[in-house]
Amino acid sequence: MAMGELVFELPDPNDEALSDYDFNRQVEAAWQVCDRFDLQTDIWRGRILRTVRDREKRGGDGRGTGFLNWLKEREITKSHAYNLIELADSADHLLDSGMLTPKDVNQFSKRAFVETAKAAPEVQQLVSDVARKGDHVTRREVRQVANEWAAMTSDLIPETLREKAANNTIPSRYIAPLVKEMEKLPPTHQTTLKTEVELNPDLDTLKQVTAEARYLSKYLASANQVQLLETGDFDLELALEEALRVGCLNSAADMVAQAALIEQTAAKLYTAWKRLNQLSERVYVDSGDSTPNLRALLTALSPIIGDTVQVRLGELNSATSQTIRWRLTEED
Repeated sequence: MAMGELVFELPDPNDEALSDYDFNRQVEAAWQVCDRFDLQTDIWRGRILRTVRDREKRGGDGRGTGFLNWLKEREITKSHAYNLIELADSADHLLDSGMLTPKDVNQFSKRAFVETAKAAPEVQQLVSDVARKGDHVTRREVRQVANEWAAMTSDLIPETLREKAANNTIPSRYIAPLVKEMEKLPPTHQTTLKTEVELNPDLDTLKQVTAEARYLSKYLASANQVQLLETGDFDLELALEEALRVGCLNSAADMVAQAALIEQTAAKLYTAWKRLNQLSERVYVDSGDSTPNLRALLTALSPIIGDTVQVRLGELNSATSQTIRWRLTEED
């Protein structure tokens, strides 16, 4: 197979006679060619990787060791390899289903094609129709199509809002985030927010409800991770309704999220602290007068070894430096 190379006539950046419009047009044309070339390369890399993987599955040890070694020899990470395989699978699906022809793929930028591959089948069909017409497809256009499709088809959006999206009274790009956040919520909360938008189908309400849905999902997700809330003498849903009523849902959501973070951090801290004490005891037993520097290392670490842990926040001798201490105890 003959070797080829990309050759461009790039504009002279020092040519004062060349207008900014013509300069940008020439540069953009070259960039799009590189983008399409990069996309085709990645699709074929994915197909190659898929072929190697499937071969190793058939004749390997069943654990994929041969494929991982193949990747290691070529300095390819496992995650990158499977991303390329996923891209190749998506390309083959779009081609085999008849949505696209190989020529149509050249109409996509790389990021637009990846975005299309991740989209719903209906969105893929709509974007493919644009590509088949010979129009260049960017990621922004794919997202716009996805937003419009979400706005017009989701059951979570009231008809009044759908009509405003259809006549572009409210841009569809504001509706997709609401659908995305509402999908994370239980049906009861979905109904409440849907009613709120239905009563006031305007842009300000849409933005407010989207923020509420985001805080709600954050609140509920964090609450499920906080052990203290499992035995609390209160109703989590009523607490949520009260936060909504007094307008502090954002603060309540962050409060619960921070509580979850503290519990998780405390568990990690305790595990690390126990391991540190075990290791320090081992080093102390193995060291002695012949290892003064090793003993000095233990002394330097002593503020965080033992029941009382002492940590300095900020740089030494700085005006904002402070020391915090806490005591770790074990109870059954």
